[in-house]
Amino acid sequence: MTRLLGSRAVRLAIAVGLTAYLLWRNDVGAIARTAAGVQASWVVLACALVVVDRALMAWRWLALLKPVMDTPPPVRAVLRVFFVSSFVGSFLPASVGSDAVRAYGLREHAVPGSAALASVVMDRALGVVAILMVGLVSVLALTVAAPLGVYLVLLAGGAASLALAAVIFIDAVGGLVARACAHLPGARVRNLAARLLSAIRTYRHHHTTLSGVLGASLAVQALRVLQAWCLGRAIGIDAALAVYFVAIPVVLLIMLLPITINGLGTGQAAFLWTFGEAGVSTPEALALSILFIALGLLGNLPGGLLYAVGDRSR
Repeated sequence: MTRLLGSRAVRLAIAVGLTAYLLWRNDVGAIARTAAGVQASWVVLACALVVVDRALMAWRWLALLKPVMDTPPPVRAVLRVFFVSSFVGSFLPASVGSDAVRAYGLREHAVPGSAALASVVMDRALGVVAILMVGLVSVLALTVAAPLGVYLVLLAGGAASLALAAVIFIDAVGGLVARACAHLPGARVRNLAARLLSAIRTYRHHHTTLSGVLGASLAVQALRVLQAWCLGRAIGIDAALAVYFVAIPVVLLIMLLPITINGLGTGQAAFLWTFGEAGVSTPEALALSILFIALGLLGNLPGGLLYAVGDRSR
């Protein structure tokens, strides 16, 4: 049953079903009319911001590989793995799909599995921390009313981030996790867990690297908010930028949940909830969600090109 619920087919069915249900419950014609009135200049600006955020995302992963490896792979090879995994991850469960492909792809370049996993885990973790920081600061600093659920989502994510930080930086907590790993079933699983924990805890000695990556992650999240704002302006949504700084971090956290393929369905529901609370109409919120996800797919297309011209079996 667990394997069935975790299969790609089931996740795809959930994504398609949830998206179809949301469209069925709403005026598809109004959504189409909203999307049809897109102003191209705002969309072009959003696309330019995607180029910048992808460059920052690639840089931060390169930075995270250095502390866990004596000799990291060539930059060109790492960039290829990054962009191809982003493209392939578009067809896999949100967040964990592309992360798994990235970690596996590095094995082609003689990177130990524990080091590859550690770099991916830290990259994802710092990205989530950046989302939380942008969301919390926005909720506290901006004069925008936020529903209770926004606070609950941000607090849950904050608790998970603090737990990971404790594992990395507090020796007693790290030792407790190490003892727990020693009781895992199977010698191979225990060894992998121990190596992964050791690699992750290596980062506690690299404060400069972590600070730089966190700064880049904050910039990426700010760029994503601006992308959504540009798309909103493109379809005529008259909402203040502050609304986007409160709503988009929550939307991104919900889309990261590995429930559906590439956040389809859950993303639409998140946009309806957050922007609906801000007074945005249902057709506008759904049109914005579709454009936002499409923009992310567009940003992954360079990886598709590299995948097409390279050795696909790898």
